[in-house]
Amino acid sequence: MYQINFNQPVHVHFIGIGGISMSGLAEILHARHFTVTGSDMKESELTDKLAAEGMEIHYPQSADNIVPGIDVVVYTAAIHPDNPEFRAAEDAGIPMLTRAQLLGEIMRNYKEAINISGTHGKTTTTSMITEILLEAHKDPTVTVGGMLQDIGGNIRVGGQEMFVAEACEYTNSFLSFFPTIEVILNVEADHLDFFKDIDDIRHSFKKFTEKLPKDGLLVINKDIQHVEYFLDDLNCKAITFGHGKDADYTANFISFDKFARPTYTLFYKGEALGKVELGVTGEHNIYNSLAAIAVCRELGIDMQAILTALKNFTGTDRRFQKKGTVHGFTIIDDYAHHPQEIAATIEAAKKYPHRKLWVVFQPHTYSRTAALLDDFAGALSQADEIVLADIYAAREKNTIGISSDDLRKHMLQQNTNVSYIPNFKKIEDFLLENVKEGDVLITMGAGDIYKVGDDLLNLPGAEKA
Repeated sequence: MYQINFNQPVHVHFIGIGGISMSGLAEILHARHFTVTGSDMKESELTDKLAAEGMEIHYPQSADNIVPGIDVVVYTAAIHPDNPEFRAAEDAGIPMLTRAQLLGEIMRNYKEAINISGTHGKTTTTSMITEILLEAHKDPTVTVGGMLQDIGGNIRVGGQEMFVAEACEYTNSFLSFFPTIEVILNVEADHLDFFKDIDDIRHSFKKFTEKLPKDGLLVINKDIQHVEYFLDDLNCKAITFGHGKDADYTANFISFDKFARPTYTLFYKGEALGKVELGVTGEHNIYNSLAAIAVCRELGIDMQAILTALKNFTGTDRRFQKKGTVHGFTIIDDYAHHPQEIAATIEAAKKYPHRKLWVVFQPHTYSRTAALLDDFAGALSQADEIVLADIYAAREKNTIGISSDDLRKHMLQQNTNVSYIPNFKKIEDFLLENVKEGDVLITMGAGDIYKVGDDLLNLPGAEKA
């Protein structure tokens, strides 16, 4: 495989450079004096930003963009072999890397490569670690799966000491990485369009742990079912966190303020280390913070910097993000698209001031909806009122023959107040007619359901947060 060496900058061409992850990797290489070119189907804010920084961007994708002097071509999973640039690069014998392979190669150039993995919680935990390192006056390079205000987006180009990155299991991307520190937050059934079953998923996470060097570190949730599977035969140090007293890091004497933000006493191997106050909502974020604390203490970060950063961190975009109020009700947006995430978000919202709790949910992908139909029904039914939008297809076609109406029928069996309204404008009209002053409305899902809240907040009299 082609290796990226920061001490030997070369010409890298990105097919699909306008993606949020690809553009971030392009920025990292450009900052290290690589010649970076790229192409995309059309111009966007991200490609305009890259062009303003001095990168040459082509529209649309064309074989003519593959010119002599390109040393390596990087492409995303959305690029297929019939793409004209892909074909031209192959014909020219130019080395090619997937986005995940490039990310792994970039990691090799840092003293510490910190990878945060798990079915859910990756973006928040990555952001927490980033905030702590910045508070401690470190200079990490960061790639995160959400928009983090304190770094001005989803990428931060820092020094070569620390690289902090989310590590996604989908298509086994994280097996292309070279971590020195790994976090495993949870291992649940998801991405069943790629994985066979939960055992297949667990096997991939096990292979991920085997990527760690002997002087590496695994930080893992002790509550993961049969966690010993990941710890047995591990050739490096392991630290655990979780609910039980047998975990290394635990949270006790937990309380919540009126906005569902937790406070707890931190314990390490039975010793109290102090009171932790979080600036984000929900019990699930307690355990995200325990993972972040474990990593940062191992990196030698002062406890006061950790406590200050966690108190000041208020979350990333689309993670229980208060967007504003309209007609006296509050609109919150959340990225939750897996049953465990939905349950955690609704549990947090129940502690938030409200009269009734409304959830407008947009299922994400047909395969996930079909595989976890009962789990979705159970998690969503914990809200007072649910509105279902059409399934967001993302990368899929509906070969299964499933719809949000199937989910609605499942939920009706649990005496749930649920409506299925496929059209966003009709959803907005329904909400304006039925959501009352003092209610909380959550737009929920990994697709474009956030647009419903944005439209409502553009009405006269609305107040944006």
